[in-house]
Amino acid sequence: MNLTQKTYLLLGIIIGVSAINFYLLIFSSQQNQDILHSISYASDLKVIVERIGGTANSIASGNENDRPVLESQISDFDLTYQTLGTGGNIGGLNIVSVPPSLIPAYESVGNAWAPYKEDAEKIKKENIFDSRARDDLTYILSKNGELISLTNNVVNDLTPLDRNYNKHKLIALDMVNLAKDIGEKTLLYSIGEGGNVSSTLKQDRVFFDADLKKLEGFPLDDPEFASYGIVPENLAEIPRQNSDSIRQLDPLWQSVRVKIIYVESNSLLSKDFGAALDKLNSQRNVLLNSTSDFVNQWNGMIDSQLHDKVIIVQIFIIADIVIFIIVVLSIRKSLLPLDMLIKAISRVREGFYGEKIAYTAKDEIGELANTFNAMSLTIQKKEDDAKKIETAKDEFLAMVTHELKTPLVPIQGYSDILLGEHLGALNPIQKERLKIISSSASTLLQLISDLLDAQKLELGQLRIKKEVHNLKDTVEKAIVGMQPQALSDEISLSYEPKKDVSAFYDEERIKQVLTNLIKNSLKATNPKTGKIKVILEDKENEVVVSVKDNGRGIPAEARDNIFKKFYQVDTTSTREKGGSGLGLSICKGIVEAHGGSIWMKNDTPGTTFSFTIPKTLIHKTPV
Repeated sequence: MNLTQKTYLLLGIIIGVSAINFYLLIFSSQQNQDILHSISYASDLKVIVERIGGTANSIASGNENDRPVLESQISDFDLTYQTLGTGGNIGGLNIVSVPPSLIPAYESVGNAWAPYKEDAEKIKKENIFDSRARDDLTYILSKNGELISLTNNVVNDLTPLDRNYNKHKLIALDMVNLAKDIGEKTLLYSIGEGGNVSSTLKQDRVFFDADLKKLEGFPLDDPEFASYGIVPENLAEIPRQNSDSIRQLDPLWQSVRVKIIYVESNSLLSKDFGAALDKLNSQRNVLLNSTSDFVNQWNGMIDSQLHDKVIIVQIFIIADIVIFIIVVLSIRKSLLPLDMLIKAISRVREGFYGEKIAYTAKDEIGELANTFNAMSLTIQKKEDDAKKIETAKDEFLAMVTHELKTPLVPIQGYSDILLGEHLGALNPIQKERLKIISSSASTLLQLISDLLDAQKLELGQLRIKKEVHNLKDTVEKAIVGMQPQALSDEISLSYEPKKDVSAFYDEERIKQVLTNLIKNSLKATNPKTGKIKVILEDKENEVVVSVKDNGRGIPAEARDNIFKKFYQVDTTSTREKGGSGLGLSICKGIVEAHGGSIWMKNDTPGTTFSFTIPKTLIHKTPV
């Protein structure tokens, strides 16, 4: 049997065992899920009971719109209870019927539900309020404005009288306040607020009645007056021409007084409704306890069954482990020759080419070994050719960049001398042309420098001289160098925080990184509205330097490539800003040579480039 046949056989065994386990898992999982759904709905019975109680109390508070809600909740309980008894489907979930051993507990819930449901049905149908109490409250509230108006008129009628009637005036003012208080307390009572309003309403009624009798000159012989400490007073009789309002007030007060007396001694809720609500609240705990007992018994039974299932699962797991060990041993024996191939490939990965594997068997591994030997020889030949090409490329690039740089230095130098008019005055056209020559020479020199730096980074030959420096000073130097261009482009260039931050780095190289990032931001921002900010974050083991701008940002498709050599975000021939596409690649190489990292993120608007400088070895280098 060859390796392929053995593999297929072992895979067939593993698939067969997995299929059996998968079937048992799905079957058991579905069964357990249905049982858990059933127990969950059994627990929901308690929630529905609490909701029914809350809705009933809400209806008692006057929320008539809750009657349909109460009816729906009663139906929910009935549906859930009946489905648990017979099994079925609720809300798309399968519900198993109650096990026979739990029928007594299930029926106990139904027995407790019957009286609770009966009281809930009464609450759903009964009128909430006592009709006479409600009518009396309505009457009192409708007449309260007239009552206050007449008491105010009494005050006005007594005002012209002399000081012998000062006591009368005080009583009249007290009646005004009592009339207002009666209206407020009646309103609170009608909306179910204000606590024990009926007792305070009675007190206001007794005092108002006593005050009116005093002004009318009637005796205070009612026992209620004495219970509130009201004693008779000898008051002068009010002249007839000043008692017209009192005569109008008396019949109105008598009609209102009768209504207040009835409200004092009768609840606003109807007796039938109140009785049903009390019974409902008293039955609730009985029903909740029965439901809790039912759910607890079901959970206990499930725990017992689960223990038995765990034992079965453990047996299957042991069988699976035995089969797995057998399969692993068989595969290991079949694949043992691959160890030689793995070691040979590891040698190739380390750069050793041309080695051969000594394996002569005529199976799949033998064919693989022959293929590897041929591949190794081919790679060796390609590697030798690549090294020759790479060496020639490096030599050519170094020669070209050096030869280009040599004539550019005097071109730039002499153009600057001519622009300084050291060799004679220049007309405007000559100055303009010389500026173009100087600028082009500077651009070409920068491009050559970038190419040299990129090549040195590629070969690992870029010199990094690390020392302890104040990063604030380095940032200031970079900003001072770029400030003329920023001013020329009318772009704001600043940094924060302006405090000393020491780190271990090559100052010229980090300044080169900052300069490149600021140049990129200057290209990406618009004149007058452009803003560039350099930010330092001093952390425990490193310093984070960020260059943030409000420019046009970098397209999403370009973000993964911006740190690659020669990559240009704008690759069109008509792009506005120039560049070699090496700046960010060089920045990445310099930062990583310091042991840091560099990244970018798009803001709204603009872009932020950030890099880190480790503080490592600061204590080893003198400042």
